[in-house]
Amino acid sequence: MITVESSKKKVGGIVKLKNVVERLVQIKSFSSAKKPGSEEYGRDCVPKDVKEGHVAVIAVDGYHEATQRFVVPLMFLEHPMFRKLLERAEEEYGFNHDGALMVPCRPSHLRRILTEQWC
Repeated sequence: MITVESSKKKVGGIVKLKNVVERLVQIKSFSSAKKPGSEEYGRDCVPKDVKEGHVAVIAVDGYHEATQRFVVPLMFLEHPMFRKLLERAEEEYGFNHDGALMVPCRPSHLRRILTEQWC
């Protein structure tokens, strides 16, 4: 026997699912839109120099060195020092923005992390 309460839960769940699907469609539509008139962007508005399996990262020092952009392989997400930079980036900038990932460090420090061998 179906009760009124379980019927309301089912309808509420359907409404939530509908909202999630609508949001995913909006995100997909946004991410698949290309920037008009720009040839430097390829698949889903990602700069062409950012190959599959990589992410654009901007090292922002603000004091000693000029800001610099890097294209970083995703394997560095496992690197302990890079992870610490990501934690600091989340605290300082958050991750709710479009474009390259900004990390609060000197470009020379990020370059050292990227050239370091680790196990």
